Amino acid sequence: MRLLPASFALIALLSLPAAASAGESVVTLEGGIAGTLNRPDGAASAPAVLMLHGFGSSRDEVGAMYAREAEALAKEGIASLRIDFRGFGKSDGDTGATTIDGQLADAKVAAAYLARQEGIDPKRLGVLGFSLGGGVATLLAADEPDRFKSLVTWSSVGDFAKDMKGAVGDKAVATAETEGVVGLDLGWRTIVLKKGFFDSLATHKIDAAIAKYPGAYLAIAGSKDFSAAYPEGFAKLAKGEAKEVWIVPEGDHIFGSLGDDQAMADSVIAKTAAWFKKTL
Repeated sequence: MRLLPASFALIALLSLPAAASAGESVVTLEGGIAGTLNRPDGAASAPAVLMLHGFGSSRDEVGAMYAREAEALAKEGIASLRIDFRGFGKSDGDTGATTIDGQLADAKVAAAYLARQEGIDPKRLGVLGFSLGGGVATLLAADEPDRFKSLVTWSSVGDFAKDMKGAVGDKAVATAETEGVVGLDLGWRTIVLKKGFFDSLATHKIDAAIAKYPGAYLAIAGSKDFSAAYPEGFAKLAKGEAKEVWIVPEGDHIFGSLGDDQAMADSVIAKTAAWFKKTL
């Protein structure tokens, strides 16, 4: 059983979904996908943002950053839907069935659900992805460019195979290859991944996806995180006129969201809400 590096393990810590607060409702989507839908007060036709969590995490995200982001968006008149990928959080399924293709399929189910909700403008949708979810969000935006006007990534992987195989280590990858399955210790829970997960990593290229996406693009990464290597190059590939990179000084993978000082996390949340207000 391999213990993942802190940058990936911490993103799962303290991220179980909390009870819905005012303006929120817990929903179940096709395939048993659990989610939290947030509607702003008094909005007749609100823009909305779909949030996709990181590896081993769940819909409120580490340090409740997605729950906090939903509140920030609501204050700007923007609705949101955050989901648990199947096998994680409160969604049906098991982690052994996880693949990039499966998470992309879950995201498409959630996007379709969000677009047809009463009081939400289906022509003004955005997507936010954290860590592994940033890669999935980029694939989603590229596959459905007519649906998504704006894309934001936090600490996103830039190369599925390189980043994820590097995180779990050669031994774990080899075990999955030879035995078909491997157990991983995330630090707060253990999960099982099958060979299909690792095989799926090579079937999608994030740089190719961002080059297809025509909408607004904001990439945020901490200067001390591996993910900081990618945004500048991706921004050059992005076709949209509205694009921005923010490398957060001294930032880690989770923007200090588990520390006593929440200034960095709060700044990322505020920046993201302002971006979606401007671009949706």
